[in-house]
Amino acid sequence: MQKRTVQRGRPAGATTFDAELAQAFGAAVRALRLERSIAQESLAHQSGIERSHMGKIERGEHMPTLAIIFKIADALECSTAVLMSTTEGQLAAARS
Repeated sequence: MQKRTVQRGRPAGATTFDAELAQAFGAAVRALRLERSIAQESLAHQSGIERSHMGKIERGEHMPTLAIIFKIADALECSTAVLMSTTEGQLAAARS
């Protein structure tokens, strides 16, 4: 019997990007940031990510990793639960 090799990464053609979810998350981050009167550049710096990356997240062009979500929530001085709840609200508003 021949041993199968394990390949790292996603299978060809697979994707985990969901545009609607990415846009809702970005809108939630922007809403919480503006509510706290934090500049995008400051939030990016406090989160430890590039400003351009933060812009892509807020525009829904990039789906952040779990680690980045935690960093953003920490910089916004809120829990990830608040961030996710706000995202759910943005999703509901977009779908209605």
